[in-house]
Order: sequence, then structure tokens, then C-alpha cells
Amino acid sequence: MSSSHHERKPVISVKNLVKSFGGRRILNGVTLDILEGETFVIMGGSGCGKSTFLRHLIGSLRPDSGEVWMFGEDIAKADEDRMHEIRKKFGMLFQSGGLFDSMSVGDNIALPLREHTKLDDSIIRIMVRMKLELVGLSGFEDLMPSQLSGGMKKRVGLARAIALDPKIVFYDEPTAGLDPVMTGVVDKLTIDLTKQLGITSVVVTHDMNSVFRIADRIVMLHKGEVLQIGTPEEIRHAKDPIIQQFINGDPEGPISFLQRGEGYLDKLTA
Repeated sequence: MSSSHHERKPVISVKNLVKSFGGRRILNGVTLDILEGETFVIMGGSGCGKSTFLRHLIGSLRPDSGEVWMFGEDIAKADEDRMHEIRKKFGMLFQSGGLFDSMSVGDNIALPLREHTKLDDSIIRIMVRMKLELVGLSGFEDLMPSQLSGGMKKRVGLARAIALDPKIVFYDEPTAGLDPVMTGVVDKLTIDLTKQLGITSVVVTHDMNSVFRIADRIVMLHKGEVLQIGTPEEIRHAKDPIIQQFINGDPEGPISFLQRGEGYLDKLTA
């Protein structure tokens, strides 16, 4: 983890992002920068807007107002063809791994290479082997997803996310459903790949152990707004009672059970 984040350029700049669903405001003026080469963690309770925010960052949702700058252009205004080009520059690890069950591990990883490049299949096969090696799964290309554990599926999903050598990788709850040891493995992989490949990692999670293990900087979202952005140390010692309640998992505090229930309903309706 780096203390030199002040010298880095923003790779994503979000300005006054607003999004409502059915008259209910889910994001309310979110403004932040994500810096080149950092691991930036987005955290917050159910219904705080973090999944909706992620969907804006990958261009699958358009804001009601505001801007999302990535690679020097406002993707909120990009048409579908342009968005297709921009998506080649980032990878995405889905919560479940997002693998196609009918395809082998190798074919799953090869998919973005076959879709977005004109590389010869022999080259693609070499690249697939290289990506599997990076995630510690050498020789797994002929297995089917059904033959893999949950942790292995996440690692194959990660190999596919980095198939096109992206500049940014987005992770949606990468450790959800994993045991503590496998959570540690995925966290270490996130840190190592970010450093080795010089990529920017943007991670949505509410796993507090993961947050403090992997983050260079953290944003805490609450009711669609930025509560605080800071280093793990700054967040750990934040004065805000909402942040303290969240990171310590206290049942008593400003985030009431009722609010959490409502947030959960918001998430379902969003």
C-alpha cells in the first residue's frame, strides 16, 4: 500500500452524481476521484447506493445528472459504440465469478480475447495459460466451472477480468460466500495483481477484514452520499458515529435496524 497517492493522477473522476429510482434518490451528489494504481474500496450498508454507484462506473447505468470521467472522457455521455471501446480498457469480477457453465475454464477466460481481438487462437491459448498462472490455477483450463470450488471460480473470474490487460479492474463483493482462508487468498491476489500489473482496483465490499487488508483509500457511502474518504487509518479513527458503528458491527447506533430494513427494500426495488 502506498503513501504516495497524492502524486497520482485520477483515473476516474465522479462529479455530483445523482440517480433516483421511482422518486427515491439512491445517489445524491457523489463526488470523488479514484487514483491511478490504487486499491479504492467502496463500502457502506445495504441500500447505501454502492452497487448503483458501481453500475455507473462501468457504464451500465446512466446518471440523472452529474459526470463520470474515465480515461479522459465523460462516459455518462458516451454512446453504446463508444462504451464498447471503453469497456475493453477495464475488467470486471462479478460477485459469483460470473462464469459460463457450458464453457471450460480456458474458454471462459478466452472469451474477451476472442470477442475484442483478432489474435490467433494459439496465441489466445498461451495468454489464457499466463492469466491462470497469475491467479495460481496453472493447468486448470480444461476443467468446467461445476468442477471448481467457490474460491476457484472467483480466481477464474479474476483471470478473465485481466484477460485484456485492463488499466482498471472492478470487483463486486469479491469475497462474498468465501471462508476466511479463501477470503485471505482472494485479498492477497487483489493486492498482488494491482502491484504487479500496475492496475487500479475498485472494490465494492462490506467485508471489514478485507477492507482494511487491501485498501489504499476507502469511501464510506451512506444514504447515497459520501460520508468520508480516507486511508484505512483515517477511516478506522473516524469520529463519525455511523462509520464507527459500521466498521465495528455494533447493533446499537445511528444506523437503526429499521433503516437497514428499508435500505434492503430499496436495494430490491433498485
